[in-house]
Amino acid sequence: MSEVVLILFRIVFILIFALTFVPILVLLERKISAFIQDRPGPNRTNIGGIRLGGVVQSLADALKLMIKEDFTPSSIRSKVLFTIAPMILFLMSLMTIAVIPFSDYFTLDGVQYLMQAIPFDGGMLWYLGMASLSIYGIMLAGYSSNNKYSLLGSLRAASGAISYEIPLGLAVVSMMITYGSIHLNDFVHYQQGSIFGLPSWGIFIQPLAGVIFIVCAFAETNRAPFDLAEGESEIVAGYHLEYSAMSFAMFFMAEYIAMVAMSALIITLFFGGYALPYLSTADLLEHYQVILVAMACLTTLFGIGFVRWIGKNNVTRYKTNNDLRKRENKFYTIATFAVVAVVDLVCAFLYFNGLESFGKEVLVTLLYLGIFTLKTFVMLFVFIWVRWTIPRFRYDQIQRLGWEKLMPLAILNIIITAVVVIYGN
Repeated sequence: MSEVVLILFRIVFILIFALTFVPILVLLERKISAFIQDRPGPNRTNIGGIRLGGVVQSLADALKLMIKEDFTPSSIRSKVLFTIAPMILFLMSLMTIAVIPFSDYFTLDGVQYLMQAIPFDGGMLWYLGMASLSIYGIMLAGYSSNNKYSLLGSLRAASGAISYEIPLGLAVVSMMITYGSIHLNDFVHYQQGSIFGLPSWGIFIQPLAGVIFIVCAFAETNRAPFDLAEGESEIVAGYHLEYSAMSFAMFFMAEYIAMVAMSALIITLFFGGYALPYLSTADLLEHYQVILVAMACLTTLFGIGFVRWIGKNNVTRYKTNNDLRKRENKFYTIATFAVVAVVDLVCAFLYFNGLESFGKEVLVTLLYLGIFTLKTFVMLFVFIWVRWTIPRFRYDQIQRLGWEKLMPLAILNIIITAVVVIYGN
């Protein structure tokens, strides 16, 4: 029974992790772009005066897409292909994240279980395969739409995928040579040590591979400045021009889920994954009391930061007597610090009463989940930051960068890595 619960937990966690980030990223996209452009962003949409710092705007958008008519043009080439195209893209985007480990092995009754939704040892190969298949959704959407802009968008997406999947894969090869494995969990274990006083993260060991991979990640997820597949100034909306309502929403969610999966993979390859620098799982299990103290302190700091953020987002320049935002701020303050107090009391209770081996495993797993989420969040912030900072490249510039710059550098990096590994041993 415990094994079944563990399996369900792994699947449910990764689904919730990927899908919950979608509305959060919609809000972050607007808030970060507003911050960069020196404006407040969405903070007026409300339900009975409750704004949730702008989150209600994302809920309103989701509701709008759900109740809109899902219109299918009569001029499309194939209704079947037109219908399944967004499903393929959405499913492939969701499958890519299923093999990324979000915690170390969980030991239950003496048996170690991989903490990833699909316990497949060749996780890196699975990821590359699923990510490559996602282009079929874009191609089918462009072809079946029978629209020149949609077709151009899908062709540009395919050419971009071919141009950047090769250097991305070559960067991964150099990391496989470095780590001596194709198992993503082995990648994380390797990065728990240190090198020259620095964490032995992939970004420090293989900085060139890290830069190549991250640049290719932007192109693979169709994010600016590499969004050649949906350059609205050139080809309107690209491959999803003819889609509306929930069909469009599936393309929309697939892009954000692909961002989440790629961010999770980047931190797994180059930033230590779910682990803390210099500390192994055995170290954390031995000194679990420090984790409890750290959790209590960080929860308190997060609560203070959340209350300040909500208060700032609910500020209004034109105050009225019946403005509900002051009342809302008080509610958030009370609710947040009530949760913080409960977490702190639980941590104090566990600290003074001790934990058995199973409790220690659960505590370390929760810590790893938090670290994994935080690192992924930071990488997603970088995705959005770049999106609203660097203008879109021309199509020829994108192709030249992929074939003439990144490809030779990736091949050179593999040669150097192989020589260092062979003669270094």
